[in-house]
Amino acid sequence: MSNIFDKRLGRAGGIIDEQLSPVETELDNATLIRIREKVYQRLDRALLANRKDVSVMDDIRRRVLDIVSDEIAVDNRLLGRLSRAGIADEILKDILGFGPLQDLLEDPDVSEVMVNRHDRIYCEKKGLISLTELKFRDDKHLRDTIERIVSPVGRRIDESSPLVDARLPDGSRVNAVIPPIGLDGAILTIRKFRKGLTAADLVRFGSIDQAGMDMLAECVRNKFNIVISGGTGSGKTSFLNCLSSFIPTGERIVTIEDSAELQMQQDHVVRMETRPPNLEGKGDITMQMLVSNALRMRPDRIIVGECRRGEAFDMLQAMNTGHEGSMTTLHANTPQDAAYRLENMVVMSGLNLPLEAIRVQVASAVHLIIQVNRLPGGKRRVTHIATVNGLDEKNRVRIVDVYVYKDDKLIRTDAPITGPLAQFLGK
Repeated sequence: MSNIFDKRLGRAGGIIDEQLSPVETELDNATLIRIREKVYQRLDRALLANRKDVSVMDDIRRRVLDIVSDEIAVDNRLLGRLSRAGIADEILKDILGFGPLQDLLEDPDVSEVMVNRHDRIYCEKKGLISLTELKFRDDKHLRDTIERIVSPVGRRIDESSPLVDARLPDGSRVNAVIPPIGLDGAILTIRKFRKGLTAADLVRFGSIDQAGMDMLAECVRNKFNIVISGGTGSGKTSFLNCLSSFIPTGERIVTIEDSAELQMQQDHVVRMETRPPNLEGKGDITMQMLVSNALRMRPDRIIVGECRRGEAFDMLQAMNTGHEGSMTTLHANTPQDAAYRLENMVVMSGLNLPLEAIRVQVASAVHLIIQVNRLPGGKRRVTHIATVNGLDEKNRVRIVDVYVYKDDKLIRTDAPITGPLAQFLGK
C-alpha cells in the first residue's frame, strides 16, 4: 500500500514494537501525546498554516523527525519500547493526514469508514462491514480530525451547528455529528470516492451484463432522460458517472451537486455546487436555485447528482423543455417508488400544483428508471430497467419493467411498452 508520508520514516505499523502490558501501553501512549505536543510547540506556525504545499510538507516531515529524535534522546529508555520512525509516522498522520483513519483512506478495497465514537472505528471492505483495531486517543483527537476535514471546504461544526456534510480533497463524502446530537461523542462517516470506475469495470464486477450496458449506452447517446434509483450505498453515483461517459463530447453539460462527486470525461462541462448558510444563517445556495439557474446557461444536458427536495420540479421542467438526455439520481427501493418520490419532491417545491399535473410532468419527462440495489454480501447490481408508459386508468404514473435481474443476468420481460423506448428497441 502506498504511503503519503516520507519513505525514510519506514512503516512501523504503529508506535509499539512488541506486545506490551496495559500499563506499558498506557505509558507509551502518554509518551506519544507528550512528544506530539512538543512537536506542535516547536513547529513553525507558518509551516502548519501552509501544510498542503508540497515543499512545506517536506519541511514538516524533516522537522518532525528531528524533534522526535531530540525528545527520545532525552530518555534513552524509550528506544526500547517506542520506534522513532513509528512515533514520527503517527504524528505526521495527525499533521498531514487524518490520524488513525489514514491507512483506511489509502486502502483501495475500503469503500466506507464509520467512526461510532473515538474508540469504535468500522470499515466496509469488499461489501462487508467489520470493526477495526484502530482508535483515536480520545474524543478531542477525533474532534480535531473532523475540524481539519471540514475547515478547508468552508464548513463549520460546533455546538450551535453540531452536524455537517463536507468532502475530502479526493471527493469522498463526509458526514460528521458532535454532541449534543451525538450522545456518545463525535461521529464520523466517510464514503470514499472511487476514481476511474468505468462501464467496463461495472460489467467485470457483475453490476450489469454487457448487453444491458450496451443498451443503456445507446439510450444515453439517443438522449433518453434517465433517473437512477437506489438505496444508500447502492452505487447510484458511480453508475451515473459511468453512464455519463457515453454522452457525446460536443455537448455542453452542466452538473449540479451538493458535494462534488461526478467525474465528467468530456471537455465542455460546467460544474456547480451548493453552498451552506453562513454563521448568520444567510447566503446559502440551494440545489433548486442552481437547477433553475442552469436553464439559463445554454446546457445540452443537465446532470443533477441527486434530487432530494423541490429541485425535482426544475429537473422535470428541464427534461420537458429541450434538455433531453438529462440525468439524476434519487433514493427509492423500486422504480415505482422512484415515481412516487418524484411526485413528493415536486410537492416540496411549494408550487401547490395539482397532483394530476405533477404526474403528467413525471410521465412526459422521464424515459428510463434504472434501479440499483445492494445485494446480500455487499454486491451492487442493476435489478430493474423500467420505462414510464404514461398514466394508468387511475391517473397514476405507469411504470413498466423492461428488464429484471434474474439468474445473475438481466432478462427482457414481455410487458408491452410504448413511447421512445418502444421505438428504440424496435430498431
